[in-house]
Order: sequence, then structure tokens, then C-alpha cells
Amino acid sequence: MLFDMDGTLVDSEKLWDVALQELAEEYGGELSVAARQAIIGTAMAESMRILHDDLGQPERDPELSAAWINARILDLFRAGLPWRPGAFELLRAIRAAGIPTALVTSSPRALVEIALDTLGRDTFDTVVAGDEVVAAKPHPEPYLTAARLLGVPIERCVAIEDSPTGVASAVASGAAVLAVPAEVALPSTVGVRQVESLAGVDLELLAALLTDRAAATG
Repeated sequence: MLFDMDGTLVDSEKLWDVALQELAEEYGGELSVAARQAIIGTAMAESMRILHDDLGQPERDPELSAAWINARILDLFRAGLPWRPGAFELLRAIRAAGIPTALVTSSPRALVEIALDTLGRDTFDTVVAGDEVVAAKPHPEPYLTAARLLGVPIERCVAIEDSPTGVASAVASGAAVLAVPAEVALPSTVGVRQVESLAGVDLELLAALLTDRAAATG
């Protein structure tokens, strides 16, 4: 099992809203709704490029902006992260079944370490953070890396995502994909199963995804 974090397991996107809007105000502007939606699921460097362009300030240093966001979001994460509906129960069932599990996130390792205080440090067999890969989502590298670290063929993995960027990464990797829209509506994609929330998702549904994927690929 391969899990995205922000918006999939924990309702942290609202905290990112706070930090991004505060930085936009620091720069004398306001982040548009379209830009905020485009940022969801992207790596930090791309997020800062979108923010700067949206504010009409493309000359700004993305590393300085990223450092500001990271410092602010660390404070917000430390205040606690609410679970997304059904996420805790699904993770508990998967771990009880002994299924190898990875966290695959665009967030940097420093933030992931704080989030693990909520998620549980023994919940995942491995973690792939956004600053630990060369090519971030929507590239398939994060999911391919996680499958390799787990020692499980990617075609035997189910990836759970909430954003268009994350879904694209998971699909490109060759995993079976379960999409759970959070902040952004997701288009229908061939081979991707969508559910309204993780509440009610069980091991039988996940197994069916793998069966359907195997049938579709012959």
C-alpha cells in the first residue's frame, strides 16, 4: 500500500492555505483560488513558482520563499493534524493484515517527521518525502521508489491519492490507483477508482483494485 499524506490521510491542506496566504500578504498580494488549486500536490519549488507568478513577482527567490513557508507550516503542523475520514481505520486494518505500507508525499522530510507524531512512526515500513527524490510528483519516481524500498512490484501496489498531480504520478508508476478527492475535484481517469472518502474502504475493495488492474493489463 502506498499512501499520499496531505489531503489523503490528514486534513493538512487547510494549514497550507494559511501559510501560503500569509506569504502572499507578506509580499503585498493575495493568492488566487486558481493558483492555490494548482499548487495542491506539487513539490515546493513548483509551488513557489506558481505563487510568485500568480502575484506577478516571478523574480523572487523560490528558496527564500520555501524557507518561509517551511518555517510557518512547521509551527502549524506542531499544533496537530486532523485525520481525514476513514484514514485512521483503514491504516489500522492494513497494518493488522501485515501488508507492506509506504508513505509517499510531496512534503519535505522535516514536515513529515512532525506529521508522523499523528500518523504513528510504526505505521509505515518506509517513507518517501518530497525532498528525497530527484523528480517529484507528477513524475512516477516517488511511487516507484516506494515500491522498490518495500520490495514489492509496483503492479502489486495500490496507491491512494487526493490530487490531480498525485494521481498522475501514481498512474504513471503503474500502480493501481484509488482517488479520494479532497480540496480539488478530480477528472475521471481510465483505470482510477474514485470514492468520496476512505470511510468504508476495506481490504476487499483494495484487493479488487489489484484484480481489476491485472485483468486490464492482461
